Amino acid sequence: MSKSVERNRASEALAVCDPVWDRLRSETEEMALSEASLASFLHVTVLHHKTFEASLAYQLAQKVGNSEVRGMQLRELFDEALKADPSIGEAARADIVAYYERDPACHSYAQPLLFFKGYASLQLYRVAHWLWNHGRQPMALYLQSRVSELFSVDIHPAAVIGKGVFIDHANGIVIGETAVVEDDVSMLHGVTLGGTGKEIGDRHPKIRRGVLISVGAKVLGNIEVGEYSRIGAGSVVLQSIPPHCTAVGVPAKLVGCAGCDKPSHEMNQMIGEPDDTAL
Repeated sequence: MSKSVERNRASEALAVCDPVWDRLRSETEEMALSEASLASFLHVTVLHHKTFEASLAYQLAQKVGNSEVRGMQLRELFDEALKADPSIGEAARADIVAYYERDPACHSYAQPLLFFKGYASLQLYRVAHWLWNHGRQPMALYLQSRVSELFSVDIHPAAVIGKGVFIDHANGIVIGETAVVEDDVSMLHGVTLGGTGKEIGDRHPKIRRGVLISVGAKVLGNIEVGEYSRIGAGSVVLQSIPPHCTAVGVPAKLVGCAGCDKPSHEMNQMIGEPDDTAL
């Protein structure tokens, strides 16, 4: 069986059984009934479409299209990427669930898709990443530039980001070219996953599964933050962090364990008294 046939069958299966899309549509229908002024917007963005992927492609194109590159052109491009790689849509669904479960200000599956720039930025990165990996670097960099311009989120399209990722507020997020962010990571505004300015090649952090990175934290260099660890607000991390630990300060120091099994889900940023263990 060819890969294209397998992808088409996977897409058809999702269309038949797609609980995230079903719930999102239902919530949007209720929203349209309760807020007549938004009814037209909600219909053209969500209710007019038969699949989650079609709705997502339309919404993203509307956000980043301009007089130079029209929204219709971008919509065709996004449709192409989403059809070619079903994992983009799967990750986008997992991200919606992450927003709903972790953000106390998110009260429906529809809200991230319709209103949250962190979610939009992340999905635009996913399309740009697909373009980058298929030899279309100029278009990938164009999307990166548009997202940075519109949303103050700068994610290099070559970075590798898993699914179920939650970026809250999203102002001032920077994720460098060789960074890796695994599944189920949560980060707040002002986070930088950057280089030290002295390295070349593989020079950005590797954030393992389930990590929580709090407001304004900077993780710099080709270092690793171990799975299910926490980085405190305003911290500057210059050396690797072991799994299941909490690090805070400038420069960051270990202050004990992560406090729970899944810090990126609990979103608990309260830090205990630090010890004297330097990284």
